[in-house]
Amino acid sequence: MQTIYLLVIGLGVFVISTLVLGFLLRTIHLKKPAEIITRIMHLILIFSVPLPIVYAISNPFLNIFKFDEFLNIPSLPFPIISRAAGVAMLLIGACLGTLATWLLLFRGLGFPLMILTEKLADNFLYKRMRNPIMLGLYLFIVGIGLLAGSTFFTLWLLIALIPSHIFWLKFFEERELEMRFGQSYREYKQRVPFLIPSFRKMPGTRPADNNDKNMFS
Repeated sequence: MQTIYLLVIGLGVFVISTLVLGFLLRTIHLKKPAEIITRIMHLILIFSVPLPIVYAISNPFLNIFKFDEFLNIPSLPFPIISRAAGVAMLLIGACLGTLATWLLLFRGLGFPLMILTEKLADNFLYKRMRNPIMLGLYLFIVGIGLLAGSTFFTLWLLIALIPSHIFWLKFFEERELEMRFGQSYREYKQRVPFLIPSFRKMPGTRPADNNDKNMFS
């Protein structure tokens, strides 16, 4: 039961922190204090969401493979189909997240939750959606739930965690990016979709330079 408590409590801490620090961010118009708030929020996120999920997957006594049995609820139906879909989502999510992280590292000069980006990443995947790393992550963790056949874990992801994380992106992360990059991010936000990729030509897309060509623009 401790494992389930950690998932629920961690998510609660994450949501409350998003609200409190998000409102605080909106009262500050200086980049340095905003950067400190962002680093605090990232630290809270790391300890409240990913670590409980890792613990829920690896705990030998009560992990995601045993949640449904412990809670006396049925596992996901059509196990062969759900496992096949889980493997596909795991692979797609891992590839998408890895490529997007690599692009962010070399184009934006940053690393998710660790190093704040110095430049706006707007090439290749980032021309099609603003949050390719998050889309890859969502596919990956839902793939884990499907592969495990866990009704509780999969529904917790789809109903609780992912909506809460999307709220954080919209309420906190995008506000901080507007403060850091100003008008360039607001223009980028207007022309590029939030999460679902678009493959049509984006209006206002700048012409590719040599660096972009080297980074799959």
